[in-house]
Amino acid sequence: AMNDFFAKKKAAPSENVEKKSVPRHEPWVEKYRPKKVDDIVSQSEVVSVLQKVLEGADLPNILFYGPPGTGKTTAALALCRQMFKTSDAFKDRVLEMNASDERGIQIVRTRIKDFAHRAVAATSIGGIAAELKVIILDEADAMTSAAQAALRRTMEKYSKNTRFFLICNYVSRIIDPLTSRCAKFRFKPLPVDLQVERLELICETEGVTAEREALERMVKESEGDLRKSITTLQAISSGSKRVTMDDLANTGGRIPEKSIDEYLGAVKSLSDSRIMAGVEVFRREGFSVDQLLHQLYERLVKDEGFSEIQKAAIFEKIAMAEYRLKDGGSEQLQLLNVTYCLLDQFKTVSVN
Repeated sequence: AMNDFFAKKKAAPSENVEKKSVPRHEPWVEKYRPKKVDDIVSQSEVVSVLQKVLEGADLPNILFYGPPGTGKTTAALALCRQMFKTSDAFKDRVLEMNASDERGIQIVRTRIKDFAHRAVAATSIGGIAAELKVIILDEADAMTSAAQAALRRTMEKYSKNTRFFLICNYVSRIIDPLTSRCAKFRFKPLPVDLQVERLELICETEGVTAEREALERMVKESEGDLRKSITTLQAISSGSKRVTMDDLANTGGRIPEKSIDEYLGAVKSLSDSRIMAGVEVFRREGFSVDQLLHQLYERLVKDEGFSEIQKAAIFEKIAMAEYRLKDGGSEQLQLLNVTYCLLDQFKTVSVN
């Protein structure tokens, strides 16, 4: 029995070796995140400024803002990685704080201030980075005004060797004294063709066959958010290693055009009982009302049957319904609200 015990003990390391050889599965969003400033697509103004910094120009405090998935955090991390070439120097000189970390006024006064105050050891890093530290505050619009106000003095006091990168979606939520201390850069939603190009590159590397039309639809639905596009691509292609329009229709959460036609047909009938039945069927199918509002907008904005005034009335109602849904309103009530607004407009059309 004792021999068996030792035999098992000895066998354990080889099991560990086997485990190590299993390939690591990581999200494509992380796997294909640009590591260099040059690799960032589309944001040419930002990239050119960051390139000059890497060539030795002075680095100001920076504020990146714009919609999600456009490369703000990536740009900040890529710049820091290229400035502080080794991972040890990066760990030593970069403090990255996210909305998930505590960033109240107390933390600004202690942790952030202590990091800014700390002198860094002279290293072999050349150029401007030799004496700099960087504090990256991601999702800075989630910080309270008091915490942001506490940053003002720290930013100025330690400006000799500390730089701040503030990253946010809504620049209006950053207090003016902070925005005036930073160089501001707006990240634009990424153009469709550039996103499709990046997705095709990923498909090629991962051995996925994809229809160009499907990729274009995927990108349009993500509204300039490359992270969302890549995540959708990985989700759809994970099993069959292919992406077609049918796959996209089944997994993308889009409502089939047939169901929308049936719903609009019920409303056009102007019959109360048919409308209520149509709404009930739609609800039982389990479709998202939020998604219906998006697709109704796409459909009606090009509809020649309505006047501009009628479209304005419908879209105003859709906007209100979407706002209430986001606030946790009842899907059925909001759907009925929009439905009866549509009914009013169809009645006017049929009278004319």
